[in-house]
Amino acid sequence: MNDLLTWDLKLFFYINGRWTNGFFDFLLPWMREPYVWAPLYLFLLVFVPLNFRWKGFFWIVFFIITFAITDQSSMFFKNLVGRLRPGNDPVIAPYVRVLVEYYPRSGSFTSSHAANHFGLAMFSFITLRPQIGKWAWLFFVWAAVICYSQIYVGVHYPLDIVGGALLGMLAGTMSGGFFQRRIRLEPEQTT
Repeated sequence: MNDLLTWDLKLFFYINGRWTNGFFDFLLPWMREPYVWAPLYLFLLVFVPLNFRWKGFFWIVFFIITFAITDQSSMFFKNLVGRLRPGNDPVIAPYVRVLVEYYPRSGSFTSSHAANHFGLAMFSFITLRPQIGKWAWLFFVWAAVICYSQIYVGVHYPLDIVGGALLGMLAGTMSGGFFQRRIRLEPEQTT
């Protein structure tokens, strides 16, 4: 376990302190902000019901349920594990580059950003892939960019991200699988 935590700390300092540049210092704090991704959410909230009618509204309900499950599950693990965030750990805090104004006081493991976004990415991938094909993989790129940003700005360790991503993908797989078995998005037939 100590080897894993040592690797985690080393990778954190590479991402947060060595693999940096001015462009990422400007861009990545923004990439983790919810309002930056609001156009994607708005697009999905319009696109899915517009194309799939009543099934699209159920899709939105399941999308929200997936978010709630991932968010609450992540909070459960944060309270259970109690790991300090890098900038809150008095031993390493002086060496952490914090690039955000608001620094959370909550626990670090698991990352709620990772759980939420990978959960929504997995749900969207499972439910929209039959309709949008290979483009569905972009949901994972979206989630990965947000998660990398969390490490880069100094608010999470890599293992926090991995734990959150796995938790989110599990929740997204369950909700997406249930949705596909019971409802499934299919264009309504016009006669």
